[in-house]
Amino acid sequence: FMMQYENFTFQEAMQSLADRAGIELPKQEMSAAQREAADRRSRLLEINKVAAKYFYMLLRSPQGSHALQYFEERKLSKGTMQHFGLGYSNKYSDDLYQYLKKQGYEDELLKDSGLVTIDERRGGHDKFWNRAMFPIMDANNRVIGFGGRVMGEGEPKYLNSQESDVFQKKNNLYGLNLTRKDVSREDAIILVEGYMDVVSLYQAGVRNVSASLGTALTENQARLIKRYTKNVILSYDADQAGQNAAFRGLDILYREGCRARVLKVTDGKDPDEFIKKNGRNAFLELADHAIPYGDFKLNMVKQRYDT
Repeated sequence: FMMQYENFTFQEAMQSLADRAGIELPKQEMSAAQREAADRRSRLLEINKVAAKYFYMLLRSPQGSHALQYFEERKLSKGTMQHFGLGYSNKYSDDLYQYLKKQGYEDELLKDSGLVTIDERRGGHDKFWNRAMFPIMDANNRVIGFGGRVMGEGEPKYLNSQESDVFQKKNNLYGLNLTRKDVSREDAIILVEGYMDVVSLYQAGVRNVSASLGTALTENQARLIKRYTKNVILSYDADQAGQNAAFRGLDILYREGCRARVLKVTDGKDPDEFIKKNGRNAFLELADHAIPYGDFKLNMVKQRYDT
């Protein structure tokens, strides 16, 4: 039942039920090297969790007032911000580093987490500072990385955690930990580009949604999607980059045996903007009329060549 309802593997279902019942499952015998690697991975996940709680607290403090205002201007409710664990990284470039050091984490581990850069001349400084923060979680609700949107002027506008032992972009999808039940129930996933697209659609009642971490969909992400459904609706931005990303994503999904269609946003440059203007029903109507794989590809080719 748990495997079907939660889309767990057998091992994940066993662990979930054991945790609920307070039972410790027998541990697989590991070599010293394997045990060390598992402990290190566990510590990295712990650092991410501590950082996520710190960012969450900062958003609700005086230092985070402008980031809170940004989220409110994007029409997000307090409940939605809480549900997604949204936060803020302070404007001081070593703020998180100093906080984590006080929690007893050593420099080498902090460096490996990808949250901190250690420089002999400058000391420790944060990867994320003065950014609205989006925790990225795996299917088991563990914080594995972050996305940050700069407050004010600055480049890059959006920044992702660097790859680490616990975070590989190609293997994960943003928001899937919250939406996978709805994906299974609807037997379809709406795949978008950005964090705000996921959060806004979810708040508006479109719950079977997730985002590729960056525009390029990977084979591993397509396989992850297939655990929950074979029906995929790509809703990338209306600009040329978004449409090209959809074109590439269709081929990957097709090769993995998914039935893929493309939703073209007609009023607004992205799903976030569209749903705020037009509401849930209008977006679902667009989804109902999403263009099948073959038709979308033919239309793209007709735009490029004189037929």
